[in-house]
Amino acid sequence: MIKIKKVLNSSVVLAEDDQKKEFILLGKGIGYGQKSGNIIEEHEADQMFIPIENIKVKEFLGLLNSISPVFIELTQQIVSYAEGKLNMKLNTGIYFTLMDHLNFAVARYKKNINITNRVYWEIKNYYAEEFKIGVFALNLMNEKLHIDLPIEEAANIAFHLINAQGEQKESKDGMRYAKMIGSIVNLIRYTSNIDMDDENIHYTRFITHVKYFVERFYANKMLEDKDNILFNQLANLYPQAMSGAFKVKEYIEQVHGKTIPNEELAYLAVHIHRLINYNQLK
Repeated sequence: MIKIKKVLNSSVVLAEDDQKKEFILLGKGIGYGQKSGNIIEEHEADQMFIPIENIKVKEFLGLLNSISPVFIELTQQIVSYAEGKLNMKLNTGIYFTLMDHLNFAVARYKKNINITNRVYWEIKNYYAEEFKIGVFALNLMNEKLHIDLPIEEAANIAFHLINAQGEQKESKDGMRYAKMIGSIVNLIRYTSNIDMDDENIHYTRFITHVKYFVERFYANKMLEDKDNILFNQLANLYPQAMSGAFKVKEYIEQVHGKTIPNEELAYLAVHIHRLINYNQLK
């Protein structure tokens, strides 16, 4: 049984369950005509329960007075759509960060302030699914609010989706991830003279591998070196691909001051070899 503790606005209430555990409860019109002590049926409206202990909740509560309920509803629609398309649950913090962003984006638009997204191309190409969801969100906002936000805003929304993936206590940095992915891909493209065909399965697998590689790098969870057997075999079999992998290693050492294990280089070389081989067969 969910009981209302406080109505925050027409779309947000503070509630608690039988164990006195507190929640922020989001739902279109869920607070309308309600008061403290009323029971909320769990099947009512499009509800989203967010535990009050979430670190972002206090920040969110402070935003409510300045955010129109329409942005709460838009955020719920976007997150629900994103979770369906990505087939995963996003961190609940997305409700606060995205809601605040949408509100600010519209405020900037009305003041004719345009902030350039420096990695728009990288997001569009290397986080294609998140970008498509961003386009959906952009169209939804433009239609709902009768505005005309630029396409770059789709990439800004994609940032929040990227950041909200993974463990609840972890947070990604979309800008940082996109920059490194773009740098690695371009390094391989030019040093190995590879034509990156985004319709090719080997390209898709390569991009996916690089994304996971970057995630492991920033999470300090790089694959550990074992016996170097695979590394030595690939160095002999695929010298051109391994040369490309070493270019990535040198780049990361120069820019970030970190050494990449041979195990990581070996798997990177496998994907580079597939790209090289595909280009040679075309």
